[in-house]
Amino acid sequence: MAKVTLGSTGITVEKNSFGALPIQRISRQEAVRLLRKAYENGITFFDTARWYTDSEEKLGEAFEGIREGLFIATKTGAATAEQFWKDLETSLHNLRTDYIDIYQFHNPAFCPKPGDGTGLYEAMLEAKSKGYVRHIGITNHRLNVAMEAVQSGLYETLQFPFCYLATEKDLELVKACGDADMGFIAMKALSGGLISNSAAAYAYLAQFENVLPIWGIQREKELDEFLSYIDNPPAMNEELSAVIEKDRKELLGDFCRGCGYCMPCPVGIEINNAARMSLMLRRAPSKSWLTPEWQEKMKLIEKCLHCGKCKGKCPYGLDTPSLLEKNYQDYREVLAGKPIS
Repeated sequence: MAKVTLGSTGITVEKNSFGALPIQRISRQEAVRLLRKAYENGITFFDTARWYTDSEEKLGEAFEGIREGLFIATKTGAATAEQFWKDLETSLHNLRTDYIDIYQFHNPAFCPKPGDGTGLYEAMLEAKSKGYVRHIGITNHRLNVAMEAVQSGLYETLQFPFCYLATEKDLELVKACGDADMGFIAMKALSGGLISNSAAAYAYLAQFENVLPIWGIQREKELDEFLSYIDNPPAMNEELSAVIEKDRKELLGDFCRGCGYCMPCPVGIEINNAARMSLMLRRAPSKSWLTPEWQEKMKLIEKCLHCGKCKGKCPYGLDTPSLLEKNYQDYREVLAGKPIS
């Protein structure tokens, strides 16, 4: 059983944690059942957010009465101190708890600091001094903001996308966190569904002793897969290395990670899926992506206003309108029975 300690927080958990974004898509009863099963089988770290609709409420119901046996991280997207306190109050109520183990600023466009004029960091410090928050964290998709947070010395944890498609700069960030005794929480460990071999994903991340992966879980079979790794963790071998090498050749470069920060689209395009449709058609059974419903969704690309809002919000600097156009072209070719060019 592999363990990881999140930097100076002292939080030590199984190197296998539960990302609770996907449970907003399932019933409360099913979500509570999955969460309890995860806890009863060794997972003790759960990550959620105010932005994840009813995810916090589902965690609150699942863990009422056993709060001390686990760790909960949640997030606020507040832009002001006033909104920070409203979010914190709501999260505590939803989670049915009087404290949050790690409270994180949720993907801010800048690194909140004392004296920056927003009052956000000051509010976080006050919340910690009052016992509502035990540790201060930040999440981000922007390398520059993430590195600034590490170098600031103000944060105890960083949550950042990290998987075997990592770049050299991503690896530098992981090392910087280790050097700063700062916990590193790896989100998008399956790259939003593009990585289909969870054993390879697990084995890669297991090589970094300071990294805690959070797996987005929605279905019981997904949970069972990750639970099996507690007692039988996949180790890097030639077979898994070959999987990783193949995926890196196919996926590295300008591809949409599906983070969704470009949303919403003024004309309703589901950008976070439409802009990576070509890859999904290559890597997943195409039938599920070719339904009449999905054909209508992809057709919305024809209504693109080229307003540039999605491009301006992309944390990876992608030319999103061009990606949409290319993916729509590929999609129509598949519908016509042609191979993707």
